[in-house]
Amino acid sequence: MSIKCRFCPIRNLPLFSPMTDPELSFMESFKVGEMTIQPNTPILSAGANSPQLFTALKGFGLRYKLLEDGRRQVLSFVLPGDLIGLQAGVMNQMTHNVESTTSMTLCVFNRNELWTLFRNHPQRAYDLTWISASEERFLGEALTAIGQKSALESVCWALARIYRRLESLHMDERRSVPLPYRQQDLADALGLSLVHTNKTLAKLREQQVATWTEGRLTVNDIFALEDMGLVDSQLPQSRPLM
Repeated sequence: MSIKCRFCPIRNLPLFSPMTDPELSFMESFKVGEMTIQPNTPILSAGANSPQLFTALKGFGLRYKLLEDGRRQVLSFVLPGDLIGLQAGVMNQMTHNVESTTSMTLCVFNRNELWTLFRNHPQRAYDLTWISASEERFLGEALTAIGQKSALESVCWALARIYRRLESLHMDERRSVPLPYRQQDLADALGLSLVHTNKTLAKLREQQVATWTEGRLTVNDIFALEDMGLVDSQLPQSRPLM
């Protein structure tokens, strides 16, 4: 059974900006349903032109690009609250892949209603622009980590960013958050070898700063992790939820 947007289980978290009653009513007409998928299920593929947009309600996924020889660049980790498919909605074609890492619940929206959103709900349209700009900013940080930071700095940056985001989603328990990815996923995101990634994580564990094991990330000292990762802002900024 599809959940109405006004009863969304994550909408009222402090991370997300509030919506007006007219915006909620529009979102409920914009939403056409929900979809539950199993782990390792493709959501969108490079070259596809999907008629739908999605918001991750529950679960975790990956955005990535593949080269012809099979090498992979992870672009970002998909977390609850993330919008999926805006690129195809605007450019009519995806240039990367999105797939689930765990089981996921997705809110499904009709892409054809995007123009109604821009015409009748300019604040919601601005929210879409904000989301796009935020993704551009994140990719700028990621490119800086890959191109200029050491392996230790890059891994600390990534883990600190993920921890803060999951903490803001109230998914933290005793300084521990779910992180159901593989070390290879993190390596592919940061342009590191698996061996180098493993050694860097071991160093963080030995220093008792952070430990990633059995699908959970435990951070003993988030401020130290952020300092080591040269993180320029510590708390996630309030963001729109589509």
